[in-house]
Amino acid sequence: MKDTPTKRKVVEAASTLFYQKGFHGTSVRDIAEKASVNVSSVSYYFNGKQGLLEYAVSNYYEEYLSVIEATLEETLDESSIEKLKRLIYKIIQYKHMNLQLSCFIHRELSMDSVFVREMAVTYLAKENFIIGNTFSDVFKDKKDDKHRLDRQFLLMQLKGMLVTPYVLHNEWRNQVVGDYSHSLFVNRYVKTIHKWLDYISE
Repeated sequence: MKDTPTKRKVVEAASTLFYQKGFHGTSVRDIAEKASVNVSSVSYYFNGKQGLLEYAVSNYYEEYLSVIEATLEETLDESSIEKLKRLIYKIIQYKHMNLQLSCFIHRELSMDSVFVREMAVTYLAKENFIIGNTFSDVFKDKKDDKHRLDRQFLLMQLKGMLVTPYVLHNEWRNQVVGDYSHSLFVNRYVKTIHKWLDYISE
């Protein structure tokens, strides 16, 4: 079924409520009221709350993977470190543009939520593959076994930095108000990761 304004309103309302109240704490009626649609619309478009969640998570990751794959295409001629930096920026920018759904998904994944993990497992594997390969390319000329384990730990740290703002959003969200302020947050946070990358890749 193609995308429609009503369908988008329902997904946006659900994203806000899942973020605020959690999946189990949100009813179909809550979503319908928030979206200003009939309860039957949720059943019509998504076959209920579970179907709505599956659609929202799948759509989130499909768009996300399209963004990072396009970034890799755009940076084919750039150095490995610049490619990784661009990728990091695009990842944080996308997650921030979809802030409430990003926070909800990462919160559920951090609790090893079965219903989100089962939906996201294919997407997460592809994300890990792309990030891991792009990160490894930065160190491809340093093949010594001595630092191989260190690089695995560093990759784990990078992955942590990419999700931290959306797992620990209470740490910063009260200090960020409005689109311009959010844009500043993205730029400053990404700049910090870039500095870390410069340090570890020396």
